[in-house]
Amino acid sequence: MKVEGGCYCGEIRYRAEGDPIFKAECYCRECQYITGGGYLTAMAMPAEGFAFTKGEPKGFARPDLEAPVTRHFCDNCGTHLLTTSPRFPQGVIIKVGTLDDPSVFGRADSANFACDAQPFHRLPDDMPVNQKWMR
Repeated sequence: MKVEGGCYCGEIRYRAEGDPIFKAECYCRECQYITGGGYLTAMAMPAEGFAFTKGEPKGFARPDLEAPVTRHFCDNCGTHLLTTSPRFPQGVIIKVGTLDDPSVFGRADSANFACDAQPFHRLPDDMPVNQKWMR
């Protein structure tokens, strides 16, 4: 599979190739901050098949956490493009809304961090729902 995407203003573009490692919904509290309250829909792609093709995002990692993830975003329009993690060096976690064609995602394989879901979230009943992360 080959996918392309970028930020809202067009200053940053990327390409990812390979088989998706996972496709998921995440309800964790961190993702709620990133989405503005909703859950996050993401697809992990192999790091070796990923490249920025235009521009470079800004990264943010919380300094108060041990082995924090880095959130990569456009510092012009604020679009959160992807996340990388020192605990997951084999993949990049792409935010599905940044894909040029989000329909290629299909559907998630699981919903994760249901323990953090808010009363206004609707957890799926047609896929595995995990209280923490699926792995």
